[in-house]
Amino acid sequence: MSLLRPSRRAFLQLSGALSVVGPGAVPFALQMAAAGAAAGLTAQPDYKALICIFQYGGNDANNSVVATDPDSFGRYFALRNVGASPIALMPPGTAPTPVGQVNPVTKRTVSSLAQPEAWGGVLPITPKTAQAIPAGTNATTRTFGLHPALAPLLPLYAAGRLAVVANVGTLLQPLTKAQYQARSAPIPANLFSHNDQTNTWQAGGIEGANVGWGGQFGDLIMSMNGANSIFTAMSTAGNAVFLAGQKVVQYQTTTGNNPAVAVGPATSKYLLGSSTAPGLLNGVITDTTPVSDFASDYAAVVQRSLNATSNLNNAMATAAVAAVPAVPAYVNPVTGAASTNPLAVQLHAVARIIAAAPTLGVKRQVFFVSMGGHDSHDGQNTAQPDNLSKLANAMAYLDAVLSNMNGVDMRPQVTTFTASDFSRTLTTNGDGTDHAWGGHHFVLGGAVNGGDMYGQFPTIGVDSATFKNPDMTGSAIIPTTSVDQYAATLGAWFGASATDLATIIPRLGNYPKANLGFV
Repeated sequence: MSLLRPSRRAFLQLSGALSVVGPGAVPFALQMAAAGAAAGLTAQPDYKALICIFQYGGNDANNSVVATDPDSFGRYFALRNVGASPIALMPPGTAPTPVGQVNPVTKRTVSSLAQPEAWGGVLPITPKTAQAIPAGTNATTRTFGLHPALAPLLPLYAAGRLAVVANVGTLLQPLTKAQYQARSAPIPANLFSHNDQTNTWQAGGIEGANVGWGGQFGDLIMSMNGANSIFTAMSTAGNAVFLAGQKVVQYQTTTGNNPAVAVGPATSKYLLGSSTAPGLLNGVITDTTPVSDFASDYAAVVQRSLNATSNLNNAMATAAVAAVPAVPAYVNPVTGAASTNPLAVQLHAVARIIAAAPTLGVKRQVFFVSMGGHDSHDGQNTAQPDNLSKLANAMAYLDAVLSNMNGVDMRPQVTTFTASDFSRTLTTNGDGTDHAWGGHHFVLGGAVNGGDMYGQFPTIGVDSATFKNPDMTGSAIIPTTSVDQYAATLGAWFGASATDLATIIPRLGNYPKANLGFV
């Protein structure tokens, strides 16, 4: 992917975006007030949005999507059903074992809900297209299942709006195990490093790369958004290199429910008890007369940011935005305690922004949301079920909200996809997993060719005296689908031409198939 540097005023652009809506500014940059008299949402057949859900820390995709044919599952189970806290999921069809009872598969007594035996077996899915049987896999047909915590995704998969993209990871070109071992082909720098692989996923290069593919998609289409192009690339999760473009400015929001207080002469708010102070302060911070170029440029950016906040707050005070349903109650599957799903809260904010799009006149938007807690070196049986439950709960919530946004089904116009630093090792360290490489991801939307699996699901198992896995190095799976292909497929749906994609993703020509067809 392109690592082109942004314009010389990128610092000021970023400062302007942060000054209005970043942490430490106002409690909530979007005035989500419910007003009844504003215009409702109308159908926008030319509107499109991409939403990236980034799972920071490296989600264990080997437990998100599992190959369940007896040959694959047998090796998977043997590798993970070991240690002080085994992480192997139960076979399909296994009933949950109540606490205090003995599981018939493992013969262990279940002592808490933080044990795979308590969750029941993996949930079967049947891809529309039969997966090829990879070398080293002794199966006539490959079958698959999802982690029990991902149950809310099953109806979306069955309805054809959710797809699985198998074994995606950072690559420079197609890579075989023999090439990796001989170092006869280039490989991504700093594999297994959180910061570097997060950056490579989002921007095509290790830490320091400063232009992301989401931002570059925004560069292509920001002119379609007219005067409100500042709302092209939006993050509810702070600064993300994914949204950094050469022209586009990522607009960062928080997700609290307190309205922003715009400081300007037209405001009716008070500052320090004075009704005139807001206007005076506005004049000071937006004064463009100083002789310093930096000071005048900064003042202009601040003024632009204040104007953007005012425009967005006004757009949020509409009936369509007020009608977006609140996030439903969420229960931690391991503790049973009711809690807030922060990912769903972020997607709630995104949905409200989408509902405001007609008022703002924007036609294309790229969003970034995220969740952490996936670095499961230990305690995986406690952390991952909750994290995957949050993911599934949030994606199902978004699908439901978009299905009827003031009478309009917006699902065909919004595509949501997951991403993560990397997956985890197929082996366990006794209580968790370590950094690895290729992993499996979900794509959701009405335009998605769902109910299917794209890319080659790898052979499962680690090398031994009697078995050699062509898809693994150590206990990390070598990706068979590159992030470049994943991004290009999403970009093509978003409207990027083949020429655009070749510029944004310069390594795309290294792969025999640029568009994977999942959307």
